[in-house]
Amino acid sequence: MPKHTLLETYFREHSLVQSDLESFNNFVEKELPRIIAENKRIEPAIIPAKVEDYYIQLDKIRVDRPKLIEADGSERPIMPMEARMRGLTYAAPVYLTLSSHINGIQRETVEIQIASLPVMVKSKYCNLYGLDREKLIEAGEDPDDPGGYFIVNGTEKVLVKIEDLMPNRLLVTRASMGPSEYVGRIFSEREAYKIPHTIERLKDGIYYLSFSRIKRVPLFAFFRALGMEDDEEIMRLIAGEEEWDEVMLNLMEVADVQPGEDAMDYIAKKAGFSQSRDVRIERVQELLDRYFLVHLGMTPESRRLKAVNLAKYVRKFILIERGILPEDDKDHLMNKKLKLSEELLGDLVRTHLRSFVNDIRYNFQRMVKKGKFPSLRSIVREKLLTQKIISALATGAWVGGRRGISQRLDRLNYLAMLSHLQRVVIPLSQSQENFEAREVHPTQLGRICPIETPEGSSIGLRRNLAILAHITSESDARQVYEKLTEYGLQPAEGIGPSVFN
Repeated sequence: MPKHTLLETYFREHSLVQSDLESFNNFVEKELPRIIAENKRIEPAIIPAKVEDYYIQLDKIRVDRPKLIEADGSERPIMPMEARMRGLTYAAPVYLTLSSHINGIQRETVEIQIASLPVMVKSKYCNLYGLDREKLIEAGEDPDDPGGYFIVNGTEKVLVKIEDLMPNRLLVTRASMGPSEYVGRIFSEREAYKIPHTIERLKDGIYYLSFSRIKRVPLFAFFRALGMEDDEEIMRLIAGEEEWDEVMLNLMEVADVQPGEDAMDYIAKKAGFSQSRDVRIERVQELLDRYFLVHLGMTPESRRLKAVNLAKYVRKFILIERGILPEDDKDHLMNKKLKLSEELLGDLVRTHLRSFVNDIRYNFQRMVKKGKFPSLRSIVREKLLTQKIISALATGAWVGGRRGISQRLDRLNYLAMLSHLQRVVIPLSQSQENFEAREVHPTQLGRICPIETPEGSSIGLRRNLAILAHITSESDARQVYEKLTEYGLQPAEGIGPSVFN
């Protein structure tokens, strides 16, 4: 057997940009329907007379193959080479099914094209997908081109990978300044919500929690607000069978606070809310359900799960304070994630879909004011969403004020192209030292190339994946839970599969 047979077989069956292709496929198949589900119902503030209830529902979304509409109105498939040669955007039409509901009865259902989505070359939705070498050559393509990029206005664009801290994971590190020796941070992320939470222990020995509009409120008051009445249960969740002075001191701090509304009012006063008691309690309830540890749920039913996890976070914080556990290493790849096209395009579409929904609502209300009952087709503007998506890919200016996410593909030579497709960027300031972030970490072995990085101010902040590195997508939480229960996992009391709803 020739010595290169194994390598040839691997590269024949696996693409060097397989992670990018899988990520884009996941974006179309999973992320887009999820984004539509987040904005499923549109309720105009102004509805026609004699109509008691009216709303528009966003139902099913589907993405077609890239097409070209000529000047005479004819449609036909378009290949990437033609898009390059004619300065066109290699994009596929996106169709959305909308339905209007009047007084609880579904009246009108239409499928409307809402956007043209740039398609990643060689992905499942590309017209080159599945073609052999001969057919690729017939289509004017290089059969050895791996794909993994977009064509916008005839220019090849690549989305660079963003390295960021892992969300929904508590990281406890020694504080460089401030009254707390250690600081625990967790970025709770769910759909469009990305909320930082901070745990500190000040000189009085009390643990404080900060998130959203809550700033340094005694943490143990949240156990009461989330419905935990028994001090022994809180102690057992945090310290096990031992008696830890840190827990006892904090329990004594909130000993007079009653569970439920009394605890919520206590939190409101500590946070500086100055309204009446009922309003204060209502505000804290909203904060606990919609902004506190949102990755664990956004309903009152998830409060028990949040309390159990908060106890787990406090236990970890205390163990690190005592030196039993080492402090977390933010540069360890276990505590990092890479944002590929699925998440980057998801952020982009999620943000601009809100503008699209608001535009539908505004157009409906404007026509109702004129005494008309508009049809769904008359209030949808296709080009609104298309322009915003293509503009971001063309300029690299992304949501959240980030720049340089989309870059022109380097075609200097084949290796330069592969290098650009594998590029990873850390979104830290190039003008600051950030020595630890720039250094090579042992966990990068086999995943991040230790050599390929530019000299100068961006050294270590711009990296490249190892040539055979493969990035896995996130697993479905429910499937993980079901598999773990098969292996004997016992869920905490009051917590079950309903938390994934």
